[in-house]
Amino acid sequence: MVKKKFEGIRDIFKDDAVKFIILMGVVSLLADMTYEGSRSITGPYLAILGASAVTVGFVAGFGELAGYVVRFFSGHLTDRTRSYWTITLSGYLINLIAVPLLALAGSWEVAAALIIIERVGKGIRVPSRDVMLSHACSQVGQGWGFGLHEALDQIGAILGPLIVAAVLFFHGSYQMGFAFLLLPAILAISVLMISRSLYPNPHDLEVATPPLDTTGFRRVYWLYVIAAGFADFALIAYHFQKTALVSPGLIPIFYAVAMGVDGIAALIFGRLFDKVGLSIMIVVALISSLFAPMVFLGGIYIAFLGMIIWGVSMGSQESIMRSSIAIMSTVKRRGSAYGIFNTIFGISWFAGSLLMGILYSFSIIDLVVFSVLIQLISIPIFIKILKIRKRVMQSP
Repeated sequence: MVKKKFEGIRDIFKDDAVKFIILMGVVSLLADMTYEGSRSITGPYLAILGASAVTVGFVAGFGELAGYVVRFFSGHLTDRTRSYWTITLSGYLINLIAVPLLALAGSWEVAAALIIIERVGKGIRVPSRDVMLSHACSQVGQGWGFGLHEALDQIGAILGPLIVAAVLFFHGSYQMGFAFLLLPAILAISVLMISRSLYPNPHDLEVATPPLDTTGFRRVYWLYVIAAGFADFALIAYHFQKTALVSPGLIPIFYAVAMGVDGIAALIFGRLFDKVGLSIMIVVALISSLFAPMVFLGGIYIAFLGMIIWGVSMGSQESIMRSSIAIMSTVKRRGSAYGIFNTIFGISWFAGSLLMGILYSFSIIDLVVFSVLIQLISIPIFIKILKIRKRVMQSP
């Protein structure tokens, strides 16, 4: 019995699709060690350099906006050129080099510019990377495949903040923390180059499917885009720092725990998506609505529980959303589908982050009410999506 189990595991790792997902997951693991380690302290770092709450909200939101808007163009470029690896590698280089350079920032303006550049680099490579992953995920289930990738990704998101926390624990500076993140950045690029040499044509991993008539799904796609949106950790970390609710050394720990929960949630909700479909997003929206009251109004233990809920929300949305776009789009237009979706998502993210920063300056209660409402409003949208999709599937 034990021997058969080991043989089953060995057979899984012989599968090219699974190996490709794991390799790209390792790249994301190392990349997340770099930029998630950085993001765990950018809020407090900007505050120390003299930035206000509005500035932190603007930088976090605009960085996401720039990173998501550029996905529109990189997604279109991916479909047009099919240069998956070139676009992906270029994005990773920009994304990862910006992080250790934060150690040299002498003002909040320079730090803000590097934070935005890092986000732009990520935006460049995400559509092409996700298209490559979607080809492999078509063999194992989109939800499970993207969930597996996200889980590996979040291991790095745990380790990165822990590295920074260790540096701070031993009385190192924020600058030293950024400098330590150079090593995983170099390793990520190295594994990416290995992946490219092993799988130069990842589109060959796509399972052949009959042509998809997307006419009936266009409305579903656009409604799905409108339903997306969530909060950034930078403002949460700023709140912890400003109110002294959480000590500086514990802020990266809180973030690391949330990222660990994110990875587990991605696997669970990814599998649920493959089994029950998009209706699982209604459950995610209900869970997501609970995090803001706990994080911004509770004591340290309630805030910690709120960060766990934040992690569940982020992980489930990350795996389900990428899986959904792969299913709602054709292979030839998948890069553009990811690009358009992420661009509109980013505009919403920017507006929400900036508004939350402004609301925080005037009233935390108003910030919490806004965050809860924005999640609950998405529920009727998802219900509408399910009804439209059901009608399309039943039509001859």
